[in-house]
Amino acid sequence: MSEIQRPGALYQQVAAAIREAILAGEFAPDSLLPSEAQLMARYGVSRPTVRNAIAALRAEGLIDVRHGKGSFVRTSGQPALTLERRITRTTEGTFVMPGGEVWDEAEQASAYRTRTTKDTGRLLQLGAEEALFGCDRLLIAPTAGARAMHRTLIPFTTAETVPLLAEEPSTQPAAIYGLLTQEGHKLSWTETVRARMPLPDERTALRLPDATPVLHLARVTHAADGRPLILEELCTGADRAELAYRITTDKPPARRARA
Repeated sequence: MSEIQRPGALYQQVAAAIREAILAGEFAPDSLLPSEAQLMARYGVSRPTVRNAIAALRAEGLIDVRHGKGSFVRTSGQPALTLERRITRTTEGTFVMPGGEVWDEAEQASAYRTRTTKDTGRLLQLGAEEALFGCDRLLIAPTAGARAMHRTLIPFTTAETVPLLAEEPSTQPAAIYGLLTQEGHKLSWTETVRARMPLPDERTALRLPDATPVLHLARVTHAADGRPLILEELCTGADRAELAYRITTDKPPARRARA
C-alpha cells in the first residue's frame, strides 16, 4: 500500500499519486488502470475517494473511462490522421483538396436556410441576421476512424450570381470553387484554426472521450477584391488529427515607376 501524506483533499492526493505513476511509465499509454478495488487497497482509501480521483484525471485528459471496460491511460502516440490543408487547381480547371479525400460521408448531407451569427457574420463581413444557405455534413475517415463535422455557409449575395448554389447548397466545396471561377472570380483563401472544448452535440456526433478539445477550422473563400464569397467550418477531435500546411512566399508588391 502507498501511504498518502500530501496536503489537499484526499481524492486530490490519490489523483496526484496516480498521475505520477502514469508520467513515470508505470501505467503505459492505452493500458488498463487497476480496478477501483485495487486502487482502494493500494492507497488505503474509500471507493468514493477513488472515484473522485478518477473523475479529476478524466477532466485533465489523462485517462479515458470506457463503460463496461474500465479506465484506460490516454495514448500519447501520433495522431491517427493528417489533414493536408491545401487546394490544387488542375489543368482542366477543376479544384482538388487532398484533405477532403480521406473522408466519407457518414450520413446524407443536410441543406437548409439560416442566418449569420456574430462569428459567421464577422468572417463573411456581413451584419447580424443576414440570410445564408447552409449545408452540414458528418464525415468519417474509414481507416483511422476519426470523425468530423463540416459546414458550408453561402451568402444569398453569392448565390444570386451562381443560381445553382441556391438550388443545390449541398454542392461539394471543390465544385463550388469551380462554379465561382466560371463566373469570373479569381479566388483566394484564408483559414484560421483554434482549439476549444466541444459543444454537447459536437461531442456526441464526434464520439469524443471526456475532456477532449476539438480543432475548429474556418476557411473563407475570397473574390479578387477580398470580398468573402463562402465560409466553410470543419470541426474534429484534437486527439485524432493533425493539420499540415504548405507555406509559400508572397510576391512583393510592384514598385511604382518614378515620375
